[in-house]
Amino acid sequence: MAADPLLSVEGIDTAYGRSHVLRDVSLTVGRGEVVGLLGRNGAGKTTTLRSISGVVKPHAGRIVFDGEDVTELPDYEISRRGISYVAEERAIFPDLTVHENLKMGRVRGGDGIYTLDEVFEILPRLEERRSFRASHLSGGEQQMLVIARALVSPTDLLLLDEPTEGLAPQIVEDIMRVVDRIRDEDVSILLVEQNVNAVLRLADRNYIINKGEIAYEGTAEELRDDAETQERLLGVGASIDERI
Repeated sequence: MAADPLLSVEGIDTAYGRSHVLRDVSLTVGRGEVVGLLGRNGAGKTTTLRSISGVVKPHAGRIVFDGEDVTELPDYEISRRGISYVAEERAIFPDLTVHENLKMGRVRGGDGIYTLDEVFEILPRLEERRSFRASHLSGGEQQMLVIARALVSPTDLLLLDEPTEGLAPQIVEDIMRVVDRIRDEDVSILLVEQNVNAVLRLADRNYIINKGEIAYEGTAEELRDDAETQERLLGVGASIDERI
């Protein structure tokens, strides 16, 4: 648990209709900390991020961000307070150019993590395609664009949902490099990933969610050395890269 949490999720239960997804989920993200949230498909990872961002509302428990209870706030108010949610669906404006999509990230006003010019410096692939319509980008480039849009917004906590899913290895490496660089800007990150190696490389601490409940908390080093937990909760123990 973070000593100085920016985010505290305290015993939330979340359901879709009669489908009870999260049960008494608690976790923290410290200021400037990268925290991984791992789990099998359907375990509740995305629902946790959707609950934090206000897309869905917990039926019990509370969410505290920077000392304020934001549980009942609408999603746009939570966003205005500095939580940026990069959803798995890669929500872009397909008929706008790359540059125009990035400018949409500035509509909240205030200073982003980076300026537009700095984002283009960090992600030169987007610079090369700044005049392209977003619908003409590859899947990996669209993912970069969604992350980049969050980077030009006023953001204290970045929620990343499966940012490397289905992407080519070089694009995965580019995205991991960007996430690692964001860490240097003292931005907190809650990272949901199926790529366990990526999480162990980037995260300070990790939680594993299983059947809607937090089943494990530990550092990257502790999880890397815990083959039994890897196999029992993730089914990937044998695939952890020992070179990380």
